[in-house]
Amino acid sequence: MTDATTAQQEPVVGVSDLSVEYAAHGASAACVALHGVSFDLEPGETLGVLGESGSGKSTLARLLAGRADGGGRAVNARITGGDATVCGFRLRRLSARSRARLTFHVGYLAQDAAATLPADRTIGEIVADPIFERDRHYNRRAAGQRVAALLEAVLLPLGLLSSFPYELSAGQRQRVALARALVLGPDLLIADEPTTGIDVTVRQAVIDVLATLGRQNGFSAILVSQDAPLLRSVTSRVAVLQAGRLVGLGPLDELLRDPPHPYVASLARAFAPGPSADDGGRIEA
Repeated sequence: MTDATTAQQEPVVGVSDLSVEYAAHGASAACVALHGVSFDLEPGETLGVLGESGSGKSTLARLLAGRADGGGRAVNARITGGDATVCGFRLRRLSARSRARLTFHVGYLAQDAAATLPADRTIGEIVADPIFERDRHYNRRAAGQRVAALLEAVLLPLGLLSSFPYELSAGQRQRVALARALVLGPDLLIADEPTTGIDVTVRQAVIDVLATLGRQNGFSAILVSQDAPLLRSVTSRVAVLQAGRLVGLGPLDELLRDPPHPYVASLARAFAPGPSADDGGRIEA
């Protein structure tokens, strides 16, 4: 077996006994966000991450995407135990240069991505931005073709290229944000609540887009979501977090049928297979 073949068989993400803490800030004491979390993500696999508010799932997403030094509390997040490897990069003591290289391989859809699209940029400019952030001399015609192909892939008309975010619906803005996260052709997509705030009639379209793009492009993905139809349609397994600890890992319906932890049992009681269209299939913890 060649080294290249061996490398291809390694997990895209390897999380080993990972603990993450927010440092003390002002009157706020230090806070453990993740404690002893372990799992792997195999090439081509899509993993869901499920948990109540404050369970550490968004911290995990930002960390694995190489954005744990982003705005807000995340700027003080640090690995205090274990480690994680993403696309071959070890995250503990990751240098600024290596972090920049990592983010080239990881597309990240933040929870507020649709709401924070630049209001003064056209949709075409917004989706193309990551290309020119990497290489400001990149061929503009090639970039335009890439952007147009992605807009079609996320089921948006090309006529929106010259539109501004305020002219689009919430569902359209979310798909623009998704196209932007994918424009560099990442090996891994990490999306935090990709269907949140979207009307239930549009939510299925976003779910279908994620499933189709995953099959066509062959990338791996981690989807943080409370959206049961999304988790069932797109993921092979889910990781369930509670208070920063991993309390369940496996196919969603198997976990709900045979809960390995009281918190997972509470999810099973709150959610039954085949949710009604009224609630959009979201699991409320």
